[in-house]
Amino acid sequence: MTFSKTADAIKRADINYHMHGNTSIANHSLSGPNIIKSASGMRIKDIYGNEYLDSIAGLWCMTLGYGREEIGEVAKESISSLGYTHTFAGNTCESTALLAEELVNLFNSNVDNSHISKVFFGHSGSDANDTNIKLMKLYNNLRGKFSKKKIIAREGGYHGVTTMATALTGIPAYHSAFDAPIDEIVRISAPSYYRFHKEGETEVEYTDRLINELEDVIEREGADNIGAFIAEPVMGTGGMFVPPKGYFGRVQEVLKENDIILIVDEVVTGFGRTGEMFGSKTFGIAPDMVTLAKGLTSAYAPLSASLVSKKIWSVLESSSDRYGPIMHGFTYGGHPVSTAIASKAIEILKREDLVNNAKTVGNYLLERVKEATYEYPYVGEVRGIGAMLGVEYVARKANRTFFKKGVGPHKAVADECLKHGLISRALPFVDVTNMAPPLIINKEDADECVMRFSKALESVKPTLDEMYRKSY
Repeated sequence: MTFSKTADAIKRADINYHMHGNTSIANHSLSGPNIIKSASGMRIKDIYGNEYLDSIAGLWCMTLGYGREEIGEVAKESISSLGYTHTFAGNTCESTALLAEELVNLFNSNVDNSHISKVFFGHSGSDANDTNIKLMKLYNNLRGKFSKKKIIAREGGYHGVTTMATALTGIPAYHSAFDAPIDEIVRISAPSYYRFHKEGETEVEYTDRLINELEDVIEREGADNIGAFIAEPVMGTGGMFVPPKGYFGRVQEVLKENDIILIVDEVVTGFGRTGEMFGSKTFGIAPDMVTLAKGLTSAYAPLSASLVSKKIWSVLESSSDRYGPIMHGFTYGGHPVSTAIASKAIEILKREDLVNNAKTVGNYLLERVKEATYEYPYVGEVRGIGAMLGVEYVARKANRTFFKKGVGPHKAVADECLKHGLISRALPFVDVTNMAPPLIINKEDADECVMRFSKALESVKPTLDEMYRKSY
């Protein structure tokens, strides 16, 4: 489709009529939008012809890269043959039924000790997390455990922006002014050894402290009042926190002892991002429920999936005659076009061996960024796994002294990166910029990312110097 409006006309229309997500209304009214015109591979062009290297794959989601014509062909064929059907009252279609089968087999074959049984389709990671919480409550109601409803969620965790997903999210900025039901949430610490360890504390000792905290919280709240623990394998938006040694193995032991189900939010880490097909494989997790989105369709269409284990499903199934239909579902859940696109996206991911590429080129990018920032005075740690990394900024590198809250060195760096044609992201919980490129990235692309990032760090240093002087 070709539009004939000028850039100024589009800008005015956007300012006057479009309400953006995660955008300052005041700032947008003054500066207006970034108008994206086209994209191919991992490169984006705006309406003025400026080209950017997209090192964050949209919002972690454009895993296959932009401009996949064969996905367009699948969408066209699907629309032509079946533009829509819902999944209520037992309705389905070929692409939706076969995708459900594929996801169950894909997860169980890639994740050790996994017993996923069923798939429920939605539109986004946010609504999939809501679905999983509702199913957890139904599961415990059917077992007669009516008080077992609270959810343990971690500081810095990101699980979406619907009402319940906002409450699950452990980033205060998302709670402000929205009255999220955070009284249902039991909050525990984020797992980042670099950021949160005490002086002289080893990584193993740090893990011990986190597990002791979890056990103490369960004892305080009462296991009979806690229904689930929700966690991302790697905390993405919260700060690119890779869990410390032994963390998830020990968490699962505690949950099993206390009859608390484990919901694993794989919205970001699913479909190759960690260098394995799923982050659960990377960290030895066997979840009771799983949240998938983003890479499921490589963002070519909205689709999410809630995966349910045999343990959960057997309770729902055996009690079905008693409680009747599950009164939950979405108009566009399991949309035939989206599910057809998802199957094609998974086919491409496998065919091009992009999971392995995420591991090899992702590690190359991580090491190159570490080398480039080794002597930079305001970079404290560069961390990551697979095709995802974060750069954390500090005021004093030698003794791990962080900038004062609200100073925003990571925001200054991200702004400067954009001036050098690199799209990165300033994360909202701690002072980290991140990269999570499309899984098609090659070493030449990685080198270009590092080159542009290095230039941005060089040119932004006077700004960071001034931030340091004002802080200390």
